[in-house]
Amino acid sequence: MKNFFVSDLDGKSPGYEATLQGWAQDIRLMKNVGFIVLRDQTGLVQITVKKDSEPFPNLEKISRESVIRVRGKVPEKIMSKIGREFIAENIEILNIAETPLPIGIVDEVEVDFDTRFNNRFMDLRKPEHARIFRAKSAILWGIRSYLISQGFTEVQTPKIVSAATEGGADLFRVKYFEKDVFLNQSPQLYKEMLIASGVEKVFEVGPAFRAEEHNTPRHLNEFTSIDIEMAFADHNDAMSMLENSIASGIENFLKTVPNASEFSLVKTKPKTPFPRITYEECVKILREKGIDVPKGEDLNNEMLKIIGSRFDNFYFIIHWPREVRPFYTSILEDNQNFTKSFDLQFREIELTSGAQRVHNPETLKKKIEEKGLDSSNFEFYLKTFRYGMPPHAGWGLGLERLTQVILNLPNVREASLFPRDRTRVFP
Repeated sequence: MKNFFVSDLDGKSPGYEATLQGWAQDIRLMKNVGFIVLRDQTGLVQITVKKDSEPFPNLEKISRESVIRVRGKVPEKIMSKIGREFIAENIEILNIAETPLPIGIVDEVEVDFDTRFNNRFMDLRKPEHARIFRAKSAILWGIRSYLISQGFTEVQTPKIVSAATEGGADLFRVKYFEKDVFLNQSPQLYKEMLIASGVEKVFEVGPAFRAEEHNTPRHLNEFTSIDIEMAFADHNDAMSMLENSIASGIENFLKTVPNASEFSLVKTKPKTPFPRITYEECVKILREKGIDVPKGEDLNNEMLKIIGSRFDNFYFIIHWPREVRPFYTSILEDNQNFTKSFDLQFREIELTSGAQRVHNPETLKKKIEEKGLDSSNFEFYLKTFRYGMPPHAGWGLGLERLTQVILNLPNVREASLFPRDRTRVFP
């Protein structure tokens, strides 16, 4: 097993002996010396091969991106501009790369999205692309660690379901033996069933599927959703948990990923609490700009750009109309037209939806039917509300879109290892 990496050379004294393994990013042959730029997940090192050394005659056999193992030592003086240098005493070729490469690693040539994602294994060898997923991992770990520290239990719920979570047509229908079922849009119903079981705080990190036909830089048809549900809580408690989770994720990313602030839009841990603005306040701002918002309708991207221009960082839009919220969303006591709900925004980009949920079974059944759904399809869900369901609240956060925002990526597909969108189902 490999237990020594390129970055482990830092600080080692001249003459230190080691074995390095990685990819030959570049090879240069000169009359009396040869050079290989070796790359592994921790960085680059210049491998210097002297003419009188045993491996020199075999350098011509090594093509770019071949996998090699190099035994050698740290030189007396480092001459390489890379800042790391290693004198080769033996080179073993582990795997020769075919030529030409499907896409270049260091070539300054623009490559379109299709070519990149058709050759994703090669595309991810580019350090600027690979670091996206180190960042994504660090963000997720910070969020997960925070939730566990707050007493949450991580759970896993089914992704094959018999009924829609949200209602509507954005479902992938699949054949399941003799009947049709769906890929789950969200673990929402199962999270609430777990609250009824007496597990008072749960979270899940898992895939979610939306059959939306959008083909935009912010939409994926399969994405990673971070969901929580908490008992004896309202929408304000859920917002507090969300903003502190995101702050923890960003803090962990900035602390653990090398040079994180250099390629991140968010340079410091965001301050909490995040600002809050009501839906009605948004409508008032838009009308002052001469933009009419029909009663009870959602806010489109152009409207959200106007609202988002007032905020430098994350902010919440709260108390959305009941017409645009799912059936399980609680209604405000002092205004039945609006809900105990929220969206987390970064500028015009929606990151999260959440709310306090309805916990009365008769009210919930009525709201299901108001949305044009057959309540008998939700009997397994409604049953859990008839035997002691506490007030509860939660949210669902798209990890790829959060990563896109933090790293200022032009397209959310870059935050997905193997994106699934309107046209792409491979590799």
